[in-house]
Amino acid sequence: MDIGTSLKAVRKLKGLSQRELAKRAGVTNSTISMIEKNSVSPSVSSLKKVLSGLPMSLVDFFSMEDSGGSEQKVVYRSDELLDIGDGNLDYKLVGRDYPNRAMSVMSETYPPGSDTGEEMLKHEGEEAAMVIEGKFELTVGEEVFILEAGDSYYFNSETPHRFRNPFDENCRIVSATTPANF
Repeated sequence: MDIGTSLKAVRKLKGLSQRELAKRAGVTNSTISMIEKNSVSPSVSSLKKVLSGLPMSLVDFFSMEDSGGSEQKVVYRSDELLDIGDGNLDYKLVGRDYPNRAMSVMSETYPPGSDTGEEMLKHEGEEAAMVIEGKFELTVGEEVFILEAGDSYYFNSETPHRFRNPFDENCRIVSATTPANF
């Protein structure tokens, strides 16, 4: 997906100038411009912040290209999962076209050195996950935790949080968030 072109299309569809979107999202004009020109690849948290000015969720943004079939799917093969990551982080959404979804379920991979960004994430709802392989660092509020394979977490997503992998191996988790508009 071409993030810059898609952002520009959605912004224009909503009738917003770059300046107005920047104001609504609490970012600079140049941030919007650079993303739309694909001069920068925004972090997940930065893109979420920009999309909040539309308002639009990451799932909705990355699902725009999906035309959807007429029959409701039950099984989603690994190559059918929608990747809503930022090129560094791999977030694969399960059930991207499920109607009126109440939660988002994802397979997330954090390569060594990856990070959701300096700015802490914060959004409505709850989230939970289990570490399938590797280990990573989770910050929730002021607390920092190291989770390893078999460990899990569950917290209120309105508490500022961040995910990092400062370790030498990939970390993979399976997560669920509510509401579905991650």
